[in-house]
Amino acid sequence: MARNGDGVEEQPPPPITVSGSSLLRRPDPLLVVCRCFRVLTSLTAILCIAVNVFSAVRSFKAGSDIFDGIFRCYAVLIAFFVVVAETEWEFVIKFWKVLDYWVGRGMLQIFVAVMTMAFPSYYEEETVLILLRNIASYMLLGCGLVYIILGILCIGCLKRARQQKQITRDQAIKDLEEMEQRREELEQLLMAERA
Repeated sequence: MARNGDGVEEQPPPPITVSGSSLLRRPDPLLVVCRCFRVLTSLTAILCIAVNVFSAVRSFKAGSDIFDGIFRCYAVLIAFFVVVAETEWEFVIKFWKVLDYWVGRGMLQIFVAVMTMAFPSYYEEETVLILLRNIASYMLLGCGLVYIILGILCIGCLKRARQQKQITRDQAIKDLEEMEQRREELEQLLMAERA
């Protein structure tokens, strides 16, 4: 305790405590829904990859339809690119800015869905492959249509704005916690010097 000019002991002000949990709010529901939809789209694109890989292997083994095998290899590469685009990795978005916009991303997904659906007629006897093809194609087609519709409604811009706001808020909370920790360290040093 310190004494003021009148000789009266002054109490130090109570420490300001900032708990990270008090500042944390629930996650933004729009961002949670977008994250879940990205996971669904990625899993669907992975299913398209699997169907196209199986078809490419079968085409190359048969030897009669080498062009279908090459077509399937391209479908695998583009479907893999859909999966990478859904991670929203900055490196990919930086070079292919069109994938940052949901309409462009949806068009790419529809293209992969159409490529996956384009099977030759001699596969008709394989019901499991046809079922997987239909599930993968229609699901990715649906995801692509949702992306296009929501992109036209500017939901992608709203999501990016909310994401930036959350990043800024998280950084502010982190900085505040670091300042609180530094203040506590300085208080301990001050107490040690007084003792």
